[in-house]
Amino acid sequence: MQRKRVLPLATLLLCAPALAGTVPAAASQAVPAAGPARPLRILLTNDDGYNAPGIRLAFARLTAAGHDVTIVAPLTNQSGAGTKGSNAPAITVRHPEPKVWAVDGSPGDSVAFGLSEVFEGQVPDLVVSGTNYGPNVAALATHSGTVGGAVAGLEAGIPAIALSTGGVAAPDPVTTINAMGPTLDFAVALIDRLRARAGSGRLLPEGVGLNVNHPVIGADGRGTPAGVATTFQDPQPVLKSDFTDAGDGTWKVGVKVDLRTPARGGDVEAVSAGRIAISPINADWNTGPLDLAVTRSLLAGLRP
Repeated sequence: MQRKRVLPLATLLLCAPALAGTVPAAASQAVPAAGPARPLRILLTNDDGYNAPGIRLAFARLTAAGHDVTIVAPLTNQSGAGTKGSNAPAITVRHPEPKVWAVDGSPGDSVAFGLSEVFEGQVPDLVVSGTNYGPNVAALATHSGTVGGAVAGLEAGIPAIALSTGGVAAPDPVTTINAMGPTLDFAVALIDRLRARAGSGRLLPEGVGLNVNHPVIGADGRGTPAGVATTFQDPQPVLKSDFTDAGDGTWKVGVKVDLRTPARGGDVEAVSAGRIAISPINADWNTGPLDLAVTRSLLAGLRP
């Protein structure tokens, strides 16, 4: 998504507990300790479906951390749905158990329903989307339903975090699920740090969300990442479609990983190096000041 606001966000995240040893001591001393606070109201969504392992683990871990968590997520797997929103005249919603709502639509539909109905009159403090199975870096983030769920929260003016677990290559199912534990441990620490810094205010600056990609470390997936990096979304596509003519008017479609040299400071570079990548995102798709200046120079003197 966007590169803008990276420096302010880096300052905001300087002293997250998982960053111990990566910032000067003076900076860490400037951060107030977290005091007693009411539980955060969290709307938890995803794109893998309301009963997927990642969202269930996230529900258990965030609840154990003392937060008031409600799942409002797709009824079925919606991976790759991006920021899709339905315009159907009716939508099916199930309420299979307390604190769990399953919406027959996209992650964006789920967040919209949650904010309108489930959290009516009591706006959540945070939207958390994930943890997703597999990474959402580079162009994967652009098309990601996990990131789309977070964007839906940002569009409504609510701080949002997208969580994904996995390396850039195709993830091994069991190892990736194991790595969801460390992902959620980090997420809890990150949320605690944001709350400590925010006091009684917003957890994140207006319009800014976080896209967090946690790598899979170790043979069992339970290893500790090499560090944390504040990154931007690498511009490369990562996946390449492969079409084969079946000769009968149809085409077989395959997808291959087409990993190129990572951009320095980008999310692909960080995750490939075994670090947690945190990229600031927003919901309006605007480019940064540098891109705007370049575009302005290209169009200088153009008249209708």
